[in-house]
Amino acid sequence: MFLKKTNIEDRLRRLAQKNVEGDELLEEVYQILKEDALKTVRIENELANSHKARVNQFVFDLLNIENIFHIDQIKKICIDYRLRFLDTKYFKGKFPQSAVSKIKKLEREHGTQLKGFKIMAPSRLFKLEDKDDPLLFAPLGNGYYYLIHKWGNDLHPLRKLLVWPFKGVGNLIILVLLMSYVSTLLIPNGLFSKSSSSSEFWIIFFFVFKCIASIVIFYGFALGKNFNPAIWNSKYFNA
Repeated sequence: MFLKKTNIEDRLRRLAQKNVEGDELLEEVYQILKEDALKTVRIENELANSHKARVNQFVFDLLNIENIFHIDQIKKICIDYRLRFLDTKYFKGKFPQSAVSKIKKLEREHGTQLKGFKIMAPSRLFKLEDKDDPLLFAPLGNGYYYLIHKWGNDLHPLRKLLVWPFKGVGNLIILVLLMSYVSTLLIPNGLFSKSSSSSEFWIIFFFVFKCIASIVIFYGFALGKNFNPAIWNSKYFNA
């Protein structure tokens, strides 16, 4: 049995070919990573600047219907929980990498570049960083929005009740009346006169009501507060 002679030139060419194939693979990987990095930069820039866009070109058969919401539904939730629904350029928190990844996935599936991002979050998240519950949306057109991603913690379970007085003037008056009534009941009988009567009670109640109402009005004007229906889509701090 004879062993085949080694052709050094052939071995050299094979080795060179492997190196070429390896370099091509590395170049391909490099291009993929470069394109992905450019996509990340573009998406982060879009989130930071939030260019105006009323519609995105989605493939509707690929959308999750549970993530589609109308502006009226969004408005109601914002008013009930005292949230704002604004362009992402006003958001001062950090967008997690998971949100960017969701956007990349959607763009890849739908063959488009998403624009006009909106975010629903508590007012303070549009001024400084916090850990509450932002929701990221993209417009579908005709007043509909697609929920892309949610991160952070859920809202406090009593938030809807706590912000109920800010839904309107009527709600606030009811709260002030209730506080005034309870405060009047806590005042000992005969503190201001020797005899107790219903007329004395209502005089004290009226006095307490004026005091509490004055504090509420001063607080509202001093801090530039407004009711939920007026601020849900306002970009101004003292709206």
